[in-house]
Amino acid sequence: MQSQNPLIADFVKLANSAAGTFAGMTREARESTRERVREAMGGLDFVSREEFDAVKDMAAKAREENEKLSARIAALEAKHAG
Repeated sequence: MQSQNPLIADFVKLANSAAGTFAGMTREARESTRERVREAMGGLDFVSREEFDAVKDMAAKAREENEKLSARIAALEAKHAG
């Protein structure tokens, strides 16, 4: 049963318009926030866990090789000095 009162009908139209406007503002704010986060994160360099683990393993191997070479140089210097 619809109301015949034009004041109530106008109020319903106004409420529907306000709800639509509010929904549009919410959608626009959400998209703006997403874009700002994308811009902020775009300047940062992230690596995957697999890449991080691979580089970590390479660094450990390089460290071991460096220690071996340092010991070998020390032995050669001792041999040369003695």
